[in-house]
Amino acid sequence: MHDAGVQHVTDLEQRCADAWPALVDRPLGQWRLRAAGGFTGRANSALTTGDPGIPVVDALAEVIDFATANGIGPAAHVVIGAPAEAEVEAAGWRVDVDHPGGAESLVMTGRPAGFATPKEAEVDISDFPSPGWWELVARPDPTPAQRHVLASGGQVGFGAVVRDGRVLAAVRGAVVGDLLHVARLAVRPEARRLGLARRLMGGLAAWGVDRGATTCALQVAEHNKPAITLYESLGCVEHHRYRYWVSNHA
Repeated sequence: MHDAGVQHVTDLEQRCADAWPALVDRPLGQWRLRAAGGFTGRANSALTTGDPGIPVVDALAEVIDFATANGIGPAAHVVIGAPAEAEVEAAGWRVDVDHPGGAESLVMTGRPAGFATPKEAEVDISDFPSPGWWELVARPDPTPAQRHVLASGGQVGFGAVVRDGRVLAAVRGAVVGDLLHVARLAVRPEARRLGLARRLMGGLAAWGVDRGATTCALQVAEHNKPAITLYESLGCVEHHRYRYWVSNHA
C-alpha cells in the first residue's frame, strides 16, 4: 500500500470512526483506543490506522491496558495491507476468527447521488429512533452503550420502512463532512426479497445528499454476500478491508 493510499485509507477510517462514536475514545497518536461496553467490534477495538507516535509493540501494550481498564477484551482493528499489520502479528497477536460478525470486513464506498430516490411515503428518515427501529436493529430496551453508539453524534438519521405501524426495514445514517456513513441495515425475515432494503437505501442517500454528502461508506462482513450484492448494484465498490486481531498474551 503506497503512501497516498495509506493516507486515504486513514482519512476514511477516521471519518467512519467519527460516525460510530464509542463511549470512550482516547487518541494514541493517530490511533484511537475505543470502548463501548462490548457493543460492536468497531466501538471496542483500537483503530490502528496512521502513526501511534510510539513503537507499535508499545502501542499494543497501551491497547491492552486500555481494554483492561474499560472491561473489554483487547482488540485491534487493522487494515489489511497497512504498515501496522505485520508488526501486530510480530507482537504475538492473531486474527480473531471467532469474532461474532466475522473476522474480516469490506469497506465499500459509492456516490449517494447515484442511487438517491425521491421521498416515498413508506420510507421515513427521522432525527430520533423509534421503538420499532430499536427493536429491529438492536433490542427493544437498548443499553446505554447502544444508545450512545447508535443515537449520538452530529447529523444522524434513522431510516425505516413502516407498514401497518410496524417497522419492516431499518438503517442508520450519519453525515461526517461530505461522507454519508451507512450502518445497521436490517429487514425482517418475512419482508425480505420485496425491495425494501433498496428503497430504504435510496431514501437514506437522498437524506445524506441534502446534508452535503457526496460520498458514502459502509462496512460489511465479507461473508455477507447478499448485502455486498445489493451495495454493488447501487454502484458501491470495495475500498479496502480490515480484520480484528486479538492478543495471545492478554
